[in-house]
Amino acid sequence: MLKILALQQSIIASFPKFETLEKLLVQQSIINILLLGTGLILFLVMFYVKIVSFSEKEYRASGIAFIFSTVFFAPFLFLYLYDFPYKDIISVSLLAIVYLSIILLFIPIRPKIKGGFQVPKEKHDERNVMFSRNELKPGTKQFDLYYSNNADKKYLDDKFREKPGLLSPDSSMYHPFSFASAHANLEVIEALKPIVNGPVAEQEINVEASKISNYLKTWSKKLGVYSVGITELKDYHLYSHKGRGDLYGEEISNKQKYAIAITIEMDNEMMQTAPKGSVVMESTQQYLSSGTIALQLAYFIRNLGYSARAHIDGNYELICPLVARDAGLGEIGRMGLLMTPKLGPRVRIAVITTDIPLVIDKRKDFSSVIDFCGICKKCADVCPSSSISFNNREEITGVLRWKINSEACFTYWCTSGTDCGRCMAVCPYAHPNNYMHNFIRWGINNSYIFRRFALYMDDLFYGRKPKSRNFPSWIDM
Repeated sequence: MLKILALQQSIIASFPKFETLEKLLVQQSIINILLLGTGLILFLVMFYVKIVSFSEKEYRASGIAFIFSTVFFAPFLFLYLYDFPYKDIISVSLLAIVYLSIILLFIPIRPKIKGGFQVPKEKHDERNVMFSRNELKPGTKQFDLYYSNNADKKYLDDKFREKPGLLSPDSSMYHPFSFASAHANLEVIEALKPIVNGPVAEQEINVEASKISNYLKTWSKKLGVYSVGITELKDYHLYSHKGRGDLYGEEISNKQKYAIAITIEMDNEMMQTAPKGSVVMESTQQYLSSGTIALQLAYFIRNLGYSARAHIDGNYELICPLVARDAGLGEIGRMGLLMTPKLGPRVRIAVITTDIPLVIDKRKDFSSVIDFCGICKKCADVCPSSSISFNNREEITGVLRWKINSEACFTYWCTSGTDCGRCMAVCPYAHPNNYMHNFIRWGINNSYIFRRFALYMDDLFYGRKPKSRNFPSWIDM
């Protein structure tokens, strides 16, 4: 009897040990599930990056993603399969590092960027734009008058006049098919210039601002526009004087109330060949496409009885990137171009000014673009003419901005024969518009820390100075 009682007490005394053992087994099971689950998720994420990168012909990025998928999964699988001293401590530490890193990357840290939204205090004279200066012919009255007033620009401009010129057969990037295609695009654009403005229908049709705004946006998207926005036309949007064509030197006066900005995507595969001939072919094609749609919208508005003018390549009265920025389509970046949220600078812009009643779009906060451009400098690294500044923004005409060396840039254009596009091709914002890149863009917009991580990963996956791709096979001769 005494033996039985002793055995019962022994069994009862052992219950806490069983309970502790059970808890340990549960904890180990949870850790193992987390190890295997986390490893699989990281593997699948990197394998997805590999597949997407391969489909984009980014073979370096695809290879690195494949290596990462293996490297990330291996330690988690090892810890899951094998037991050894301090395994639990190592497992928990690894999991903690992974999840704390993820939390740190995605915490919405958005410090205020110096400068904020700023309005230029002075108008820009179109006669000072490189395209206008390029059209000046030596020996003409306009040529002599311009350089008598701007003697400092004469030496710089003589340099690009010594070069073969844009789309010249003697230029370094000459390619018969792509150059001939670009010429064709420009000749059609030239034919469209006289019809940017026109007569207005005598009968004015009453329209509701919200409905006509929605109609114009929806229709333009169906016509092929990537993004569209509406803003109030501001005085600083306009050039002070015309710099091109028959109206050279005339003061610009546009009293229309609204401006509609549209952007058209430039094909990523074509732009990745920069600065080869397919870039100028694609660039001029989308100048033509954006201009044609702008003309359609302007004709439509005039048919309703309201004034409307299309501002297309070679026939602007205003600065398109400024209008597009104020219409909520993006922000002006380091390279001096409009940076859109999902395509970066890989767009062409056209504008329609009008007095038809419209609803103005609220300007969006793109301060994350300014911050990212401040640290990235990839465009400056690859610029063949060293035209893009590595410095911080500086105050120019009362506005903090980056200023490119337009003379050096255009001189390279006249040497290569193309409009280069290297800055657009390597911009991290300019990757294709898909789930993977859009998620990264979301992270860049969301977090100060994520921006720095994203830049490091972009350099790792794509290279700090990516090589230009070859022509698409259907273009190459």
